[in-house]
This record gives sequence, structure tokens and C-alpha cells, in this order.
Amino acid sequence: MGKILVTGGTGFIGSHTVVELQEAGFEVIIVDNLSNSKIEVVDNIGRITGKTPEFENFDLSNRGETLSFFLRHRGEIDAVIHFAAFKAVGESVSKPLEYYRNNVGSLINILEAMKLSGVKHLVFSSSCTVYGQPDKLPVTESTPRRPAESPYGNTKSVNEDIIRDYCHAEKDINGIALRYFNPIGAHPSALIGESPVGIPNNLVPYITQTAAGVRKELSIFGNDYDTPDGTPIRDYIDVCDLSKAHVVAIRRLLDGKNKSNYEFFNIGTGRGLSVLELVNAFKKSTGAPLPYKIVGRRAGDIEKIWAETTLANNELGWKATVPIEETLLNAWKWEKKCRG
Repeated sequence: MGKILVTGGTGFIGSHTVVELQEAGFEVIIVDNLSNSKIEVVDNIGRITGKTPEFENFDLSNRGETLSFFLRHRGEIDAVIHFAAFKAVGESVSKPLEYYRNNVGSLINILEAMKLSGVKHLVFSSSCTVYGQPDKLPVTESTPRRPAESPYGNTKSVNEDIIRDYCHAEKDINGIALRYFNPIGAHPSALIGESPVGIPNNLVPYITQTAAGVRKELSIFGNDYDTPDGTPIRDYIDVCDLSKAHVVAIRRLLDGKNKSNYEFFNIGTGRGLSVLELVNAFKKSTGAPLPYKIVGRRAGDIEKIWAETTLANNELGWKATVPIEETLLNAWKWEKKCRG
């Protein structure tokens, strides 16, 4: 069915997408510098799917290595799914130049290399952060983008603009940006999941590590927001549901079903949950104790956001289906397996 390059393919979302691609019949080659992931993920993908993907270890922000890779694989790669990026909101506030150099620079290198090697299709890992704190909820694809609350969020907006402008200039290049909301969970096999290096920046790994006794207590950043319980609201989507959206986006491009050569879609559940609601859902679905404390707000966080997903449902034929309780239970199974 074709070979797909997945950048950042040993990371959380990338690894689950590689599984879905291989189970859909695609060949996959992963490029990852393993800065926030582990090489064991490649073998675990093979254990789930029965086929170990190809893997190359280098940094896509290195232009020379990126061009060399694409030229070595000229004629093999049919499309690219680009995940590789730094992604910690708080860290991006304190280290903005690192985020711009890595996240924006790597995309430019990839687009340049695609053109030189004849690869025409790109699916980009974007984010609901491009909407900032919207005036109206839920957000649709026509909701205006707003200045991001963090450099991380701004790299998503900048990269969307780069892809849009490049597709406008290069009519044979096709791009789809998937604006996802808050991916959580793990593969039901418990062979892959979210396993950040160092202190987690995302909520659910912090929840599961706290429940497992790795961390003393969960910090909830702020309970004075304008929400029913005072804690921020997000649209939490199961990582396997999210990964399936990448497969249908790739098929849309390869089959020529895209209606323009640059499109973008919201990928979420359409339902907002507060941090406290998520904590309570975790405790209910797992029975695990979860000590937490309320602390001050975190720089770069927005108050509330959730998606309107009608466009993705209708155009891509995709819909999130996994219940939140099942998602959290899979995350807990993964955590317990990691702890032996």
C-alpha cells in the first residue's frame, strides 16, 4: 500500500500511529532522535503488529542529515507524518529559542527534502493550541486562530502557516494539519504508551505515576478558573482513536480525495472534561488511590477548550469512539506494566 515516513515515531502518538498504519497494511519507516522516547518501542510495535518497522536515529533539525536521508530513500516514501517536536508547554516558555529552532527548523528541512526527493504528501501533527483561549466554544475549523499562550503553541501556528504557504507555492505538494486536542491513554496491549523521559509534562502520566507511588502527589495547576469546579477543561481523546485519524488522512491524500492541497481538521471527542473530573474518572475506573494538591496556575495554560468535530467526522469518515474510562484504564495498565 506504500511506505510512510513517521517522524517522532517512537514517541507517544507516533508509536500508536505506526501501529495503526501497519495494521492497515502500510509499510513504515521511523525517524527519531530518541530525545524523549526509548528504542524498545520499535520492538514493541513489532510485537503488537507482527512486523518491526524500519528505524533510523538522527535529528531532523540537522538539514544535511535530513536531506541525505530523503535522497537515500528517493522513490520509496509515499507520504510523511510529522510528529517530531519538543512539546512541553511550560518548558517552551522558559526555552523559546530551543523550541523555535527545533520545531520550525525541522519542518522546513522536511519540506525542502520532500521537494528534492519527490515526496508529495504530508500530514502534520498540529494542536488546538493554535486557537489560544477562544471566545466561543466548542471550536470549529473556522474559529479564528489567536496568539498562542506559549512558544510551543506558537510553533504549531507558525508551522501551519509554513505548510499552507508552501502548498500554495508548490501545487504538487499536499498537506493536512490535524489539530488535536489532548491525547491520553495507551495501547490496550500495554506494550506501548506514554512514557516521558524525566518529569511528565502531561496530566495523565503524572496521574498514573502518582497512583503507582512514583510521585508523592499530583499537582493540579489552579482551581480558580471560570469553570464549574474551578479547574481547567480540556477535550481528552484516546490515543488510538487519534492515531486512526492519521491513517484516514494519509489515505485521503494518497487517493486524491483532498479538496484542496492544504486542509486542516479538529481531532477531538467534542466533549470537555475538567482536570478534577478526569481525576475522579481515573479513580472510579481503576480503584487506585490518587493523592493531589491544588497549586498555582501554570504559565502558558488556557482556561477551557473542546472541539467541534463535525468536519472531521464527515470529510474523513472518522470519529472518536473509546470511552474515557477505558482510556484511563489502559493508561493505568501501561503504568503498572512499566513498574513491573
